[in-house]
Amino acid sequence: MKKIKNRINNFFKYKELFYQLVIKDIKLKYRNSVLGYFWSVLNPLLIMIVKVIVFSNLFERSIPNFPIYLLCRHLLFSFMSGSSTRSLLSIVGNAGLLKKIYVPKYIFTVATVTSDLLTFIFSFGALIILLLFTRTPVSLYSILIIIPIIQLYVFCIGLGLFLSQATVFFRDIQHIWSVFTTAWMFLSAIFYPVDILPDTILYLVTNLNPMYFYITMFREFLMNKPDFYIMADLILRGFISSLLVFLIGYISFTRNKNKFILYM
Repeated sequence: MKKIKNRINNFFKYKELFYQLVIKDIKLKYRNSVLGYFWSVLNPLLIMIVKVIVFSNLFERSIPNFPIYLLCRHLLFSFMSGSSTRSLLSIVGNAGLLKKIYVPKYIFTVATVTSDLLTFIFSFGALIILLLFTRTPVSLYSILIIIPIIQLYVFCIGLGLFLSQATVFFRDIQHIWSVFTTAWMFLSAIFYPVDILPDTILYLVTNLNPMYFYITMFREFLMNKPDFYIMADLILRGFISSLLVFLIGYISFTRNKNKFILYM
C-alpha cells in the first residue's frame, strides 16, 4: 500500500510534465492542418458515411438507427485502436529524453492515451450532430455512458503500458499490431448485428471480448432503456476486463522499466 501511495505522489510531482505532454501531443496531431480540431468531428462522420453506404443494404433493416449504431461503435473502437497503436512507440520514441534525465517512464504512455481520450471526447461533436440530424431521441440514462468511457480508458492505459514496454524488446510488435486490431475490429460487431455470428464465435465475442462490453454499454445507455440485469453483467465484465488488463500492463511495465535503457 505504501509503495502504491508513493507512486501516486510521484505522478502528481510530475503532473506539469504530464499536462505538457498531453497538450503537445494534441497539437502535433493537427499541426499544419487547415481544419485543425474540426477533424475530430469530420473524420468520424466521413468514415460513418462511407460505412453506411457500404453496409446499409446488408444490415440496415436488422439494426435500428444504423448510422448511430455505426458511429457509436466506430468512436469507441477507434479510441482503443488509436491509443494502443500510438502507445507502441511512447517509450522508444522518447529514448533520447529518457537517457538524459529521470522522469517516470510510464508518464509518456499515460499521456499518449490521455491525449487520445481528449480527441475521443472532441469527436462527440460528430455524434451530437448525427443525433440532431436524424432526430433520434436520447435515453435519460445517457449520462451513464461515463461508465464504459472510464472503463475503456483504464483498459487502454493497461494495454498501452504492456505494448510500450514490449516494443522496447520486440520492435516487430509495431508491425504486427495493426493486423491484430483489424481482426479485433471484425470480431467486435462494429458494422453488423452480433447475432449473425456462428454460435461458437458468438459466445467468444459476447463473453471474452472487452470491446464488445464497452461498445454495447455505451450504445445501450445512450439510445435505449437498458435492462438492469444485462447492464449490471456488462458493467461487471467491463470492470474486470479493465482492471485485469491494467494490472498486466502495470506489472509488466514496472518489472521491465529498468531494462529499457539497455535496448534503446
